[in-house]
Amino acid sequence: MSGVSFRQVDVFTTVPFRGNPVAVVMDAQTLSGDQMQAIAAWTNLSETTFVLPAEDSRADYRVRIFTPGRELPFAGHPTIGTAHALLEAGMISAEGGRIIQECGAGLVTLAVSEENSDARIIAFELPEPSITNLNNEQVTCLEDALGCQLDRTLTPALVDVGARWIVARVASVETVLQAQPDYGRLAEHDSKMNVTGVCLYAEYGDCSGMNIEVRSFAPSCGVSEDPVCGSGNGSVAAFMRHHQVALPADGRIHSSQGRVLGRNGKIQLTTENGKILVGGSAVTCISGTVSC
Repeated sequence: MSGVSFRQVDVFTTVPFRGNPVAVVMDAQTLSGDQMQAIAAWTNLSETTFVLPAEDSRADYRVRIFTPGRELPFAGHPTIGTAHALLEAGMISAEGGRIIQECGAGLVTLAVSEENSDARIIAFELPEPSITNLNNEQVTCLEDALGCQLDRTLTPALVDVGARWIVARVASVETVLQAQPDYGRLAEHDSKMNVTGVCLYAEYGDCSGMNIEVRSFAPSCGVSEDPVCGSGNGSVAAFMRHHQVALPADGRIHSSQGRVLGRNGKIQLTTENGKILVGGSAVTCISGTVSC
């Protein structure tokens, strides 16, 4: 039985155990897709990634991303966590402050800031979103599964960035934090609509330093609630832009996620030149090998 290098990285935090963990199998060339899925089910994290040689000459590496139940073409915090692990191990370098990842959704560009070596910021460019508003019947079904009223002045929408998130705004941060979905019904709803899950968000109206609070639910993927979700937050930013919600003057949205689960995730969402960047820090919590 051989061992493969393995790291567990906490993403969207500089403090271990306060962000969203991702398992990174650093060299997965010897593994089959079935083995990857089995390992992802065993780690029981929201995502596990498997690093492979790039097939596109423009990319620095290729990654396959698995939830406990299925493979995803793209996901946010695994993208940042994988890049962090590879940079830390010296397996890649960020020449010119840029990395290119190859995944099921295509090529994803990441910007790496080394201004603070203790809190490197890695930001990925969100794949171009495809956005479809839900109809009234779909919104009603979603409200029934979530157990809370949605703000219909901004029509809830499916935001497809490889991961497919339904995004909806609610009236207050308290409503976000108090939501108690029926996960069985929500999983059935998500499977029927062929979506990854649902992101609820609300805007802060004070000077807390945060602009929005987000929660992400993905029970059909085996993850009732994702502690801090990169693609979900990016989809929220795309949703806000789609509905022409007024953004901060610098185009930067500071998002908080994970409070209900005892986490303290911080995500930086930047809209510039028609693109959306999703950024944050990461810290490695476990290094070793996984037997395959």
